[in-house]
Amino acid sequence: MSVLNSTENLGIPVEVGAIESELKKLWEADEASTNASLMNFLVYTEDPSRLQENSQTVQELTRENACRAVLIAMNRKATDVKVESWITAHCHLAHGKKSICSEQVSFLLHGRSLGRLRNTVFAHLNSDLPLVFWWQGEFSELFEERLYRLLDRLIFDSSDWADPKMGFGRLLKARSDTKGGLVTQDLSWTRSYFYRLAVARIFDDPMAHRAFPEIERVRVKAQSKHRIAALLMLAWFITRSGWSVRCQETGRVILESREGREVVVELIWDDGGAPISELEISAPKLKAKISREAGNSHLCQSIRAEGHSVDFSGPADYDDSAGLVASQLSRGGKNSLFLNVLPQFMELLEGGD
Repeated sequence: MSVLNSTENLGIPVEVGAIESELKKLWEADEASTNASLMNFLVYTEDPSRLQENSQTVQELTRENACRAVLIAMNRKATDVKVESWITAHCHLAHGKKSICSEQVSFLLHGRSLGRLRNTVFAHLNSDLPLVFWWQGEFSELFEERLYRLLDRLIFDSSDWADPKMGFGRLLKARSDTKGGLVTQDLSWTRSYFYRLAVARIFDDPMAHRAFPEIERVRVKAQSKHRIAALLMLAWFITRSGWSVRCQETGRVILESREGREVVVELIWDDGGAPISELEISAPKLKAKISREAGNSHLCQSIRAEGHSVDFSGPADYDDSAGLVASQLSRGGKNSLFLNVLPQFMELLEGGD
């Protein structure tokens, strides 16, 4: 019985040894389109049922990011060792005609042979282009040094991890083994991007800026699934503020400000709201709030102080993984701020709640 519900979006089934020659035939048969690639984009999952969905995601991503896409699904429960493969192209219209196309090679690997991920699949990358690798789900034992040394950029989503401490431990080891050469991008971190911009905007306000040293309370509300995103955002706030953690309790973190004041952080899990639905900051003469309703594409921001009231709005981050990946690809960079925040985040993670 097949582990795939459908192969409709995967294209033409081909033998592994014939992939490059069949791709050449594909382009020769369509003189109206141009094959374009700015990167190798590899999507890996150990859930074979996601292969079809990942093809649809790549079709959307290639509207703005021309690439050679390689989709890999590993069926590790299979007893027989074999490889299935398909080729297709994602083309987009310009002036009513196909113009730029990105080629896609898809693999379904059956069995537990550890070397095939490198030896079979990586043989089909464009060697002249950087490799962006989107690992979906937990880091398994296949996430090992001989693999991640080949990567330029690693995208992952820590919200998918049942054991975040183990996952971040493996990530930090990969960073160490590559001597910092591996660029890492966590979609949980990306989920707070516009929240962080909104906080900076709030404290551009002179009254909010003056009240900052007197902050007493912070409230963060998020879905329980996105606890990591909330803690990463809190770790960023603590790091940028120069605060420190005194202690952690169930649903609360007690901080100490640079002025020696106690700051109480309340963590609320609300699965009916947006991934991150609220960040509220309170001082004796100030209340600032950033919030988002579930499904809303904008953040609502407000500042309330004596004789001073300001309301404004701004964009919110995508809810879906494909949108978040597109955001990461468009921004690029070394993601150094994420790395600066990680030590404080790991302290919060170790403390639990």
